[in-house]
Amino acid sequence: MCTACQAASFDSNQADAFAERMLEVMNSTSLAFMLSIGHRTGLFDTMDGAEPMTSQQLAEKAGLSERYVREWLGAMTVGRIVTYDPETQTYSLPAEHAAYLTRAARPNNLASTMQWFSVLGAIEDRIVDVFQQGGGVRYEEYNRFHEVMAEESDQSVVAGLLEHIIPLMPEMREKLESGIDVLDAGCGGGRALIALAEAFPNSHFTGMDFSEQGIGMAQQEANRRGLKNVTFMVQDLPLLDGSKQFDLITTFDVIHDQAKPAETLAALRRSLKPGGTYLMQDIRASSRLEKNLDHPVAPMLYTISTMHCMTVSLALGGAGLGTVWGEELARDMLGEAGFTVHKVEQLPHDFLNSYFVCS
Repeated sequence: MCTACQAASFDSNQADAFAERMLEVMNSTSLAFMLSIGHRTGLFDTMDGAEPMTSQQLAEKAGLSERYVREWLGAMTVGRIVTYDPETQTYSLPAEHAAYLTRAARPNNLASTMQWFSVLGAIEDRIVDVFQQGGGVRYEEYNRFHEVMAEESDQSVVAGLLEHIIPLMPEMREKLESGIDVLDAGCGGGRALIALAEAFPNSHFTGMDFSEQGIGMAQQEANRRGLKNVTFMVQDLPLLDGSKQFDLITTFDVIHDQAKPAETLAALRRSLKPGGTYLMQDIRASSRLEKNLDHPVAPMLYTISTMHCMTVSLALGGAGLGTVWGEELARDMLGEAGFTVHKVEQLPHDFLNSYFVCS
């Protein structure tokens, strides 16, 4: 197109609107870091339900440095997260905001989720490298991954495990109470399995993950709680040969990260007893890009995929499915592995995931 034609077709209003949107992105990204800090330092928990406080009072109550607390409060005030009274120089956290920012708000604590931006931002240089050179970034290169993932599991899985997730499977509660063998494949820090082991002492639970760090965290917590009906082991999931079989197998936010997802699903199918149940929690999205345009957190999903889920698979020479592999592809792969998908459900406590109930 000629330069004159381009100039004639240029929509200055559209350009101005886009510039305003970019400014919103800059400010929202900045707030994401401050929200993460507010969660990690316990500042939101300290402010929850408290009377208005000065920065000094808040710092003393939280056991933190006043100068840093004061600057953080500045960001929270201009970001409309906390309210500020200039006459008394005091700050308050509205109850309506605390409902989405405190540990007491689980599973709705969005401040916890904000930690992912700093975790992922720390490996941006490595991501740029693999854009240019191919390959991927290994799990062990991510600082705090297992810690933050354990908190994520606590919100999306543990918080709704007994009330919402187990009831998806007919008669499963009764089976767990009587005593069955359960495998959580890709268990990470083991939060979900530990919660089940405490709730159902007659059943035996096995957690497997290829990460020694994750298994170490899980075993340490199980030991601390004195649990005798749960076992954790380091295991490459595609190598499961079916010699040990389970009545119930679960994977929570696991399959799309795998280097060999098809082989993993086939191995899980071999490890499921006849008449057993496989429950797969994975990201709620479509395999078709155009169907994700109105997804409430689609940009975040593709970002996490680029900066973690896809790249850790590619680092192992894997399939690189990515976070947004989608329900259509998931159904196809489950069928190819020999599973029958009985239903796919969304749950009220977890808008981000779908739950596939299979046999």
